[in-house]
Amino acid sequence: MRISVVVFPGSNCDHDIAHVYGAVLKQKVSLVWHRDRDLQRPDIVVIPGGFAHGDYLRTGALAKLSPIMSEVVKFAESGGPVLGICNGFQILCESGLLPGVLLQNIQRRFLSRFVHVKIERGDTAFTRGIAPGHVVTCPIAHFEGNYFAPVETIAELEGEGRVVFRYSDASGLVEPFNLETNPNGAINAIAGITNKRRNVVGLMPHPERSAEVLVGGIGGDSGRCIFTGSIAA
Repeated sequence: MRISVVVFPGSNCDHDIAHVYGAVLKQKVSLVWHRDRDLQRPDIVVIPGGFAHGDYLRTGALAKLSPIMSEVVKFAESGGPVLGICNGFQILCESGLLPGVLLQNIQRRFLSRFVHVKIERGDTAFTRGIAPGHVVTCPIAHFEGNYFAPVETIAELEGEGRVVFRYSDASGLVEPFNLETNPNGAINAIAGITNKRRNVVGLMPHPERSAEVLVGGIGGDSGRCIFTGSIAA
């Protein structure tokens, strides 16, 4: 399969994604610069984490204006699988491919730690074949990861089964008001969502940093399933 990873000034997880898909999963990976207009005929597009354009205006607000994003939108609207991780999730929301916004963490400080993430849906382009309730342990690294949307949008996401990931404890217990398990205060402990067609997925935690036992810390390789799921899909 062909994987295109979009690179912005300030991206810092692009090579992590390229390593997982390329070295670990043996797929063909291309790094695509944000000013390009050619996605290089991918099967999957990934927008990685980092601080696109320094996040000086608002997370993702400048990145959505990059030429490549019009191609990403076209690819997504044609049914192509698109994954946004951390800053990539923020960019997908700013671009209108996913609803809602990522606000500052409730404690108003940058968070860098491991979390447990419960997978709610096994029917998206990036969770195909994963049993609902499966828990992934991986890091977060963000200042603005507090997912928020209007009440009617949250009701729609919940009613349509479009919440894909929730912050939880190791057993999968979800407690939205527990800042130990939901450290950024995200509404309904939402860690990631999908669009109506289930081909666009965004999440704040970094499964690519727990995709190998050697470097995955306490997460081991538990995050790998999200990437193998996309290949299976």
